[in-house]
Parts: sequence; C-alpha cells; structure tokens
Amino acid sequence: MQLIKEWLKRHFGNQQVVILMGILLFVFGIVLFLGQMLVPFFAGLIIAYLLDGLVKMMTRYGLPRLLAVILVFMGFMLALFFTFFWLVPLLIKQVTQLVQQLPAMISEAQQLLLQLPERYPHLVSEEHVQEVIAALRGEVSHLGHKILTVSVASVVGLITMLVYLIIVPLLVFFFLKDKEKILAWFAGFLPRERSMAVQVWEDVNSQISNYIRGKTWEIIIVWVCTFAVFYLFGLQYSVLLSLAVGLSVLVPYIGAAVVTVPVALVAYFQWGFGSEFVWILVAYAIIQAIDGNLLAPLLLGEVVNIHPVGIVAAILIFGGLWGFWGVFFAIPLATLVQAVMRAWPRIEEVPREAVPEPEGDAQ
Repeated sequence: MQLIKEWLKRHFGNQQVVILMGILLFVFGIVLFLGQMLVPFFAGLIIAYLLDGLVKMMTRYGLPRLLAVILVFMGFMLALFFTFFWLVPLLIKQVTQLVQQLPAMISEAQQLLLQLPERYPHLVSEEHVQEVIAALRGEVSHLGHKILTVSVASVVGLITMLVYLIIVPLLVFFFLKDKEKILAWFAGFLPRERSMAVQVWEDVNSQISNYIRGKTWEIIIVWVCTFAVFYLFGLQYSVLLSLAVGLSVLVPYIGAAVVTVPVALVAYFQWGFGSEFVWILVAYAIIQAIDGNLLAPLLLGEVVNIHPVGIVAAILIFGGLWGFWGVFFAIPLATLVQAVMRAWPRIEEVPREAVPEPEGDAQ
C-alpha cells in the first residue's frame, strides 16, 4: 500500500499532471456519454479542422480571413452537392445491383463447392461442404433481413440525413469564421498554469492536422487511380469497389486485406479464373504496393511515428470501445496517447549512495 501511495504522490503531485488528466477525462466523458447526440457537432468540427488548412494557405497569400473562409466554404458546399446528388445515387444503384446478383453468386459458389469432394475426396468430405452451404444460406438470409430492416428505417434515416445536411455545414462555417473566438472562450475555463496541457495540444495539433490532410489526399488519389484501373478493365461495381479501396487506407494493414476479398470475388464471378482475373489482381496489388511504399510515406512522412504493433493495438482497443468511429480515429487517438506519454514528467533515478573507499586508497 505504501508503494502505491508513493507512486501516486510521485506522479500526481504535480499540478500540471492533474490539470492535463482532468482535461482528458472531461473530453473522454463527453465523447463517451454524449457522443451519439453530438455527432453533427463532431462532424462539423472535423470538417472545419480539415478545411482550416486551406484557409491558412489563402491568408498567407494576402486574402482576408473572412474572404478565405467564404471561398473555402463555397468549395465545400460544391463538393457536398456533388457527393449528395451524383455519388450517393450511383453508389446506391451499384449496391442494389450487387444485392440483386448475390443469389446467382451464391448458387455458383454452391456448384463449385459441390465439386470439391469429387476432385479432392481425401481433403474435403460432402458433409463439410453441406455445412458450408448451410452457413452461406444462413448468412444470406441474415443479410436479407438486415436490408429489410434498413429499408423500413429508411424514412427516419432520410429525415436525420436532411437535418445533418443543414446543421453540419452551418457548424463548419462558424467553426471556420469564429475559430479564434471559440478557442479563446474555451481557454477561459482552463487554469492559467497549463504548460503541460499546451505542450500536448501543440504536439497533437501538429501531428493530427498533417495526418488528416495527408490521409484525405491519400484516399482521393487511391480512389481515383483504382477507379481508373477498374473502369479500364471493365470491372463491375467499379465506383463502389474503388471507393472501398480508397477508404481502406484509413485502417492500416487490415483495411487492404479486408477489401481484397470483395474485389477478388467480384472479379472471379465476372470472368472466372481467366487472364482478366489475374491482371486485375496484379494491377490491384501494384496500387497497394505504390500506396504503402511511396504514396503514404510521401504524404505523411514522419507525421505519425508509431510502431505497427501500436497501430494494430490502437485499432483493436478504440474499435472495441467506439466501433467504426473508434477504428476511424484509432491513429489520431494513438497520437494523443503518445503525446501525453512524451509530455509526462520523467522520474529521475535516485542516485546511489556513495560507497566509502578503502582507507588504503585514500590520497
């Protein structure tokens, strides 16, 4: 017990540590308990955080901040209009076509599975094949039930989306326009002596801002290049699959492996084990290699200096806490943890007691 008391006194006897932990616990509590209600607020904050870089770049060239904010906001609204009225309907159309084609894909997969016991009787038995087919049917039935549930709740989802389309752009505009006022208002509630919290904020702000902008460009480049390749090969659902490939870069290592499965399945059911199937997978592998070895290091550099083991651990931990959004923000949150650990006061080693020298050696 005495050891625990000494540890707590050594680490939390510093006022700066207490202030930093209080701020982190307050923010964590808001996200944990009010996260669902504040989704539009967080969405607007993230988008404004992303667009603020463009505003700063325009102000460096002499534009007034208000004019830069208006121009950037107009560009954001054009992108939102393009997404809502062209991209979303196209994605919905391709998802509907894919769902309609699923029964034919499942039937063809069953035929292939039924041929395995004949070709490899010593490796695969007919009972195992029947179990796999039954599991596939169960998954298809579950998927159909989920689609029906989504369609029933689509009216509520549409109303929610319309509300978000009004609230989020409004929040984005005021976050950009009144950034300094909002930060000053928030800083008024903090203690004056907050050097450690400021150090963590400056470190995290620099790291995460560069990370978000770099990842955004990486998603766009990978998405466009993958779509061009899929479209040239004539792969079905090219927009949907290329978007999935672009978004997969948000989850390092795991995302690329997961998205490979639907790409390979759609290519197989379209061409079989032909030359087109091989070439599309080769082109896809080349895109992944260029992204991992050239594009990501070029855009991100040393922004996120986290070991791959730490990245995977962050994905598992924060994904378990907050689901999709935890996976989405796993690396920024890991960056926050790393910044806190870097700013945490180090404990100096207690100097060893001087050992008296023998009298014979004394001069």
